[in-house]
Amino acid sequence: MRLEPLGDSAVLATLGDGIDGATLGSVLDFADALASARRPGITDIVPAYESVAVFYDPARFAEMPGDAYDAVCTFIVSCVGRPTNAPFRTEAKLVEIPVCYASTFGPDLDAVAVHCKLSAAEVVAIHAEAEYLVHAIGFTPGFPYLGGLPETLRTPRRDTPRGHVPAGSVAIGGSQTGIYPVDSPGGWHIIGRTPLHLFSPERTPAALLRPGDRVRFKPIWASEFSSWK
Repeated sequence: MRLEPLGDSAVLATLGDGIDGATLGSVLDFADALASARRPGITDIVPAYESVAVFYDPARFAEMPGDAYDAVCTFIVSCVGRPTNAPFRTEAKLVEIPVCYASTFGPDLDAVAVHCKLSAAEVVAIHAEAEYLVHAIGFTPGFPYLGGLPETLRTPRRDTPRGHVPAGSVAIGGSQTGIYPVDSPGGWHIIGRTPLHLFSPERTPAALLRPGDRVRFKPIWASEFSSWK
């Protein structure tokens, strides 16, 4: 495990490298161990890909030997092998996301098909047949970075990002696929849109997905889109 500062009030604990389920499993297990310790002064624990970001309140560690960073690192190391109550593991779920792949919702579908030497229908079928793993939430609130994109669909990001991507847009960027939860800029290739709200501040939890969840996409017709709202 490698520890390094992340700003002035967080420590990044790196457990591996690459995007794969085994590494994410280790990350979630360690996030569970940290959460189970219930250490006062730890304000947030964020697992993603191969690392866990541990955020802390420096003032809560002021009376401990050494500075706050060293004290938090000591706490992190002490959690290796600690028994857990598995909050990240027990809440993981399989979520089905309805997606309309019509051209009005997927303006880059044809471009992805050309790049991958497939028909648009083949792109949709391959994308919807796979099962994806949520490796991280970020970029905008609730944005899921999904691993498991079939190699035949891997497409480099757009040369020029869009200034506006509608909320719900399902897109491909390199070896990952993702869903834009809110209107935002974006540089991934948009191949469809879901009517589901992936992020809602009024909901608990606000984000529909979390690291460790699995996702499957369900193609729907444009005529069905509004009925899901």
